[in-house]
Amino acid sequence: MNVHVDIDGALYHVECAGSGPPLVVLHGFTGSAAAMGELTAVLQDRYRVIAIDLPGHGGTFCHAPGERFRMQRVASDLVALVARLAAPRAAWFGYSLGGRVALNVAVQHPRAVLALALLGASPGIADPAARAARLEDDEALARRIERDGIAAFVAAWERLPLFASQVQLSEARRTAQRAQRLTNEPHGLSQSLRGLGAGAQPPVHDRLATLTVPALLLAGAEDEKYRLIATEMADAIPDAVRVIIDGAGHAAHLEQPSLVALAVDAFLSTLSLPPTPLIGA
Repeated sequence: MNVHVDIDGALYHVECAGSGPPLVVLHGFTGSAAAMGELTAVLQDRYRVIAIDLPGHGGTFCHAPGERFRMQRVASDLVALVARLAAPRAAWFGYSLGGRVALNVAVQHPRAVLALALLGASPGIADPAARAARLEDDEALARRIERDGIAAFVAAWERLPLFASQVQLSEARRTAQRAQRLTNEPHGLSQSLRGLGAGAQPPVHDRLATLTVPALLLAGAEDEKYRLIATEMADAIPDAVRVIIDGAGHAAHLEQPSLVALAVDAFLSTLSLPPTPLIGA
């Protein structure tokens, strides 16, 4: 079931499927709920999957840029959205950008989170100088997206070393991923970079030790940077485990969706999460 939910003027597009405990699924930059389809197709057999298009992506539309794209506001929007559709508390899964958002939901709204699963995610950039440099880089990229258009940006984005492991995917799957990315609008992606980019996000390293929910930290075996970050986060969060996904890089949910779904399900199955029916928009 696809629905649009108005949260204080922001129209969020949501894909809901399955039954059982509520599980929120958040995509990465340039993605959408549809981009998580292979993963959610497996998880919806056991969970009520609530896959959300983040601001600037897919079918989600925000009239006012700026503050509505900031991490704190987006986290609050998502908590209100999930409470309206499913329950005040849910398990949250996020990949990359979506992982940073899910982590911030857990930090800002701990009562809304039953469990946390993060793939290729980080708590932000701790060093002020590095964060300022990233902010400048993200602004430059946002301007290039607006100037050159979505097709040129996607072509360059897919050549990043971060996604080199995706050469193992079939041509059909790479084509489908490219088609999904091309459905995004330049304005939306540029605003997402300005509001939700790693440079704009306040780091939450000092909040990790305060998390009281069980956490699963996932990373692809071929994603060296985020393997290290997953280890550091697992050491900092009191109730956390780290799982490495073999045969995958940064986008492990795309390259090894069954293995990621198996790891998430094995983690959540130990927690006896209460089933919650969909309430409705």
